Amino acid sequence: FVLVLVLLIVTMRRRKKEPLIFDEERDIRENIVRYDDEGGGEEDTEAFDMAALRNLNIMRDTKTRRDVTPEIQFLSRPTFKSIPDNVIFREFIWERLKEADVDPCAPPYDSLQTYAFEGNGSVAESLSSLDSISSNSDQNYDYLSDWGPRFKRLADMYGTGPDCLY
Repeated sequence: FVLVLVLLIVTMRRRKKEPLIFDEERDIRENIVRYDDEGGGEEDTEAFDMAALRNLNIMRDTKTRRDVTPEIQFLSRPTFKSIPDNVIFREFIWERLKEADVDPCAPPYDSLQTYAFEGNGSVAESLSSLDSISSNSDQNYDYLSDWGPRFKRLADMYGTGPDCLY
């Protein structure tokens, strides 16, 4: 056991100790830079290369062919001379509505909200019962005047003294 302990102590002493101050290349502060000299934020419009930002695959796909005419429906608008304008708009909206209804990628932004009818026999009953409560009830609100100046207006409204509002 003593031999193992001696070997452990000897190997610990032979091991090179790390210096407390790091070398230049191991300095962790080397990545600290001033960010305000890089550019002016939104005003900096020349600190990047547009060619590096362009996607070349997309650019190749968007080139138009001169031997094929484009099939764009909204440019070749059919003429409806004898139909009133509101019918044209109604048909246009109806067509777009049908397209949106069959589109599988369209998220369901709208949904029908159904609420329970709170009429006769409802647990919540009717709000008209609030109106039937008489103002001459046997409630005593004189304690509101003891609560201080913050509750003076309430004490005046509900109080029974001569200076009450009602």
